[in-house]
Amino acid sequence: MDSALLIPVISVILGALIAVIFFRNYFSKRRSEVQTISHPELPSDPKKHQKPLQTKKSHYKSHSHSHSSDKDQNKKHHPLDLNTLKGHGDSVTGLCFSSDGSSLATACGDGMIRVFKLDDASSKSFKFLRINVPAGGHPTAVTFGDDASSVIISSQGLSGSSLYMYGEEKAKASDETKQQTKLPLPEIKWENHKVHDKKSVLTLVGATASYGSADGSTIVASCSEGTDIRLWHAKTGKLLGDVDTNQLKNTMATLSPNGRFIAAAAFTADVKVWEVVYSKDGSVKEVLRVMQLKGHKSAVTWLCFTPNSEQIITASKDGSMRIWNINVRYHLDEDPKTLKVFPIPLHDSNGATLYYDRLNISPDGKILAVTHGSTLQWLCVETGKVLDTAEKAHDGDITWISWAPKPIPSGGKRVLVLATASVDKKVKLWAAPSLS
Repeated sequence: MDSALLIPVISVILGALIAVIFFRNYFSKRRSEVQTISHPELPSDPKKHQKPLQTKKSHYKSHSHSHSSDKDQNKKHHPLDLNTLKGHGDSVTGLCFSSDGSSLATACGDGMIRVFKLDDASSKSFKFLRINVPAGGHPTAVTFGDDASSVIISSQGLSGSSLYMYGEEKAKASDETKQQTKLPLPEIKWENHKVHDKKSVLTLVGATASYGSADGSTIVASCSEGTDIRLWHAKTGKLLGDVDTNQLKNTMATLSPNGRFIAAAAFTADVKVWEVVYSKDGSVKEVLRVMQLKGHKSAVTWLCFTPNSEQIITASKDGSMRIWNINVRYHLDEDPKTLKVFPIPLHDSNGATLYYDRLNISPDGKILAVTHGSTLQWLCVETGKVLDTAEKAHDGDITWISWAPKPIPSGGKRVLVLATASVDKKVKLWAAPSLS
């Protein structure tokens, strides 16, 4: 009986010894690995190892440090890249310069509007004002009102689209000295809800009404993803008029710089144009459809007015761009004329022509900025030739582009600046290319 018990006892003891030896070797090896990870080979200068911690002391220092390294990469990427505005927490859905070019407002999917002060486009850091969109809404577009202190935004929520106008909060007498050292606080001056029922606002564009008897106030056009476009008074939020494109689905709409015309690109190859008619007292009387641009063979993807409000530039999926003269006597049935037709000079790896997502003309009317996905190009308006290309201007699709209305300071000189927004959570500033 004793000999029968001895064999299993010895087996248990031997098994236990083997397990102890195995686990001892295993934990010894793990401890060695952990020590290797925890204490890697130290640099020769321990101060270098501590440097990254110093950037956490200041927001601007941290921004400047990351900005400088990114800027070095961007410079290698493209020489026209001036700067990158960071700090956005989600896709940047829209942007707009103030009329004097001193401020740039951005709309972001993180629920915030940011208004950057552009004292110098090449600065390492920028002062900016955060505006939180009311809860439950996501900003889709932004434009300025009568001046840089008023911002109009479109916000999409479950109940539909809303428009808000933010303006400076009036400072109390006792706070005047404090207000001088800070950016003015915004407050909602007016708001309109369900402006396009439950449809989202695709574009929101403002213009100074300066044509004919117009009173010089700012008007704003909101274009829905449906077929309706509405015209608003920027200061009061009053609805001035609305139109229906009757083209299945809108792509975008914009106003002429003088506030005279509204033009829309939609599902079809034709572009419809309406005139904003003003009363003798300067107010908007009515909005009338006055002409239609016919000539493209496929859907128009984007359009813009020239600075003098007398021409429209269109890009189409048919692979062409057209410049139209709309300074015609349409009341005498004179049709708008095609002045120039250019082939789109952008192709894929197989040689097939690509189409442009967006286009925007420089304030001097000489350079057309265009995009396709993350590609940015600058074209000569006179010839249609490519002036420069940034094949990967952003790390994702470009969502909006806009030129500053006048040259702004950059590194001791004044330059024409283009701003681009993207799904990559960044806004970039670009210098205009040379025409020669």
